[in-house]
Amino acid sequence: MATLARLQARSSTVGNQYYFRNSVVDPFRKKENDAAVKIQSWFRGCQVRAYIRHLNRIVTIIQKWWRSFLGRKQYQLTVQVAYYTMMMNLYNAMAVRIQRRWRGYRVRKYLFNYYYLKEYLKVVSETNDAIRKALEEFAEMKEREEKKANLEREEKKRDYQARKMHYLLSTKQIPGIYNSPFRKEPDPWELQLQKAKPLTHRRPKVKQKDSTSLTDWLACTSTRSFPRSEILPPINRKQCQGPFRDITEVLEQRYRPLEPTLRVAEPIDELKLAREELRREEWLQNVNDNMFLPFSSYHKNEKYIPSMHLSSKYGPVSYKEQFRSENPKKWICNKDFQTVLPSFELFSKYGKLYSKAGQIV
Repeated sequence: MATLARLQARSSTVGNQYYFRNSVVDPFRKKENDAAVKIQSWFRGCQVRAYIRHLNRIVTIIQKWWRSFLGRKQYQLTVQVAYYTMMMNLYNAMAVRIQRRWRGYRVRKYLFNYYYLKEYLKVVSETNDAIRKALEEFAEMKEREEKKANLEREEKKRDYQARKMHYLLSTKQIPGIYNSPFRKEPDPWELQLQKAKPLTHRRPKVKQKDSTSLTDWLACTSTRSFPRSEILPPINRKQCQGPFRDITEVLEQRYRPLEPTLRVAEPIDELKLAREELRREEWLQNVNDNMFLPFSSYHKNEKYIPSMHLSSKYGPVSYKEQFRSENPKKWICNKDFQTVLPSFELFSKYGKLYSKAGQIV
C-alpha cells in the first residue's frame, strides 16, 4: 500500500517527465531523418553520375568506331576516284597519240599529195563545166516556157477583150470603129473581133425551196430549221408602240444557237485523261527513277557493303546485353551498386520502418 501511495504521489511528475522527454527526442529524430535523406540523395547522385560517365564512354567508343568506318569508306571512294581519273587520263593520252599519228599519216598521204590534188582539181573542173552546161540548158528551157506562157496569157487576154467588145464588130450597113472606110486595110482588132465569140452573161441561179429533212433539222444546217440572228427586219418597218423590247433582241433571244449540256460538253475520255494527269504528278514526285529489277542483271555490278554489326568479328551486340550487363572491372568503387527499387516498394519499406519507430518510441 505504501508503494501504491508513493506511485500515486509521483504520477503527476511522471507525466510531465514523459512529455518533456518526448519533446526533447523529436528534434533529434527530425535531424537524424534529414541526415539520412541527405546521405541517400548524395549516394544516388554519385551513382547516377557514375552511370552517365559510363554511358558517355560507351557512346564515345561507338562514335569513334562509326567515324573510323565512315573515314575508311570515304578513303576507299577517294582512292577509287583517283584510280579511275588516272586511268582516264592515260586512255585520253593514248587516244590523242593514236589520233596524232593517224592524222599525220592522212595529211601526208591525201591532203598534200600533188598528183592526187591535181587529179582532184581536174575532176572538179570537168564536173563544174558539165553542171554549168546543164544549168544553161535548163535556164533556156525555162525562159522558153515562160515566154510561151506569157504569149498564151496575152492571147487569152486579147481573146477575152475581143469577146467583151464583140458589139463593136462592123456590119454590112454600119462599119465598126476598127474598120474605117478611110483605111486601105482593116485594123487587126477587127479580125480578132470576127474570130471571137460574143461574151454571154450567166443568169443568176434561182434558189429553190428544198424541204428540210430530219437530219438537217437535228444538225441545224438549214436556215429554215433555226434562223440565224443576222436576219433583220426591213428598215421601213415602224417600231411597235408600247413597253415592248426591240425586235432584233427578241429574234436573237428566240433563235440563239443551242448550248450543249454539261454531259455533252465533257469529253468521253475524261477518266483516261485524269489517270494520265495523276500518273504524271506521281512521276514528278518520285525521288528515284531507277526501278528495282531483282530478276535481271541490273544490280550485278554493284558491290554489296555489309553493315557494321554483320561485318564485325565479335558478332552483333544486343541492346539488352549492352545496357543491362554488369562489368565489375569498370566500377568506380569496390562495392556493388544497390539496385533502385520501385516507388511502391520504397513506400512500403520506409512506411514499415516509420511504423516500427513509432511503436518503439
